[in-house]
Amino acid sequence: MDAEAQKPPLGAGEDDDPPQEDDPPQDDDPPPDASRAPVSNGGDPELEKELVELRVIWNKNKYDVKFPLDSTGADLKQKIHALTGLPPTMQKVMFKGLLPEEKTLREIKVINGAKIMVVGSTINDVLAVSIPKDAAQQEVKLEEAKKEPLCRQKQHRKVLDKGKPDDVMPSVKGVQERLPTVPLSGMYNKSGGKVRLTFKLEQDQLWIGTKERTEKLPMGSIKNVVSEPIEGHEDYHMMAFQLGPTEASYYWVYWVPTQYVDAIKDTVLGKWQYF
Repeated sequence: MDAEAQKPPLGAGEDDDPPQEDDPPQDDDPPPDASRAPVSNGGDPELEKELVELRVIWNKNKYDVKFPLDSTGADLKQKIHALTGLPPTMQKVMFKGLLPEEKTLREIKVINGAKIMVVGSTINDVLAVSIPKDAAQQEVKLEEAKKEPLCRQKQHRKVLDKGKPDDVMPSVKGVQERLPTVPLSGMYNKSGGKVRLTFKLEQDQLWIGTKERTEKLPMGSIKNVVSEPIEGHEDYHMMAFQLGPTEASYYWVYWVPTQYVDAIKDTVLGKWQYF
């Protein structure tokens, strides 16, 4: 009886074995298959640069390029330099007006297929052209110094004696300003008719408009620009564009606001390309 009492009941102790621990990881387990690792090209695909297709047009040359949409106008000028050899400081880049350097292409709403107009000359071209023009301008200044003031000459007095036009643009004496975004209007030409000047930088043209017609002149065809303050109204100038080889080809414009005189000369003669 005592021996039977000491026997454990059937099945007793089956659960009393010490719990088995999970096998620890083996040092020789193979590393993860590298071929299955996600492939990265250095950044989140969503952060990759979005490109826009552009057509850059310069001097009758056309370049089709893809460019990051979030790059600035200054970045685009560097790209144009690489394409054309035209330094950024000598470029006029046009897209719906003058391209702002500090804004991105996205901000100014450039879209696929947009045309980017570039105006400007290489350093060699400028040197070849500017020296003769500067020399010609110096000669004109010397000749003018020998003559009586233009505004006293009979051919000009008949226009100036009409007085200042009522609708001429306001002048600001002692200030130099860039060309306005609208045409210069309200002035007289040599026949006493109204005339307006429109500077089409994207086409490198000067448009001279009257009531009868509009002349579209390539700026490179204008040989020189001369001007003189109007006596008694020094805040306005009389100005001539030389369209041929002699003074007989001068196209005269009267009552040009003085703040725009230098900008007109620089734009027509090409010196704006240095800015």
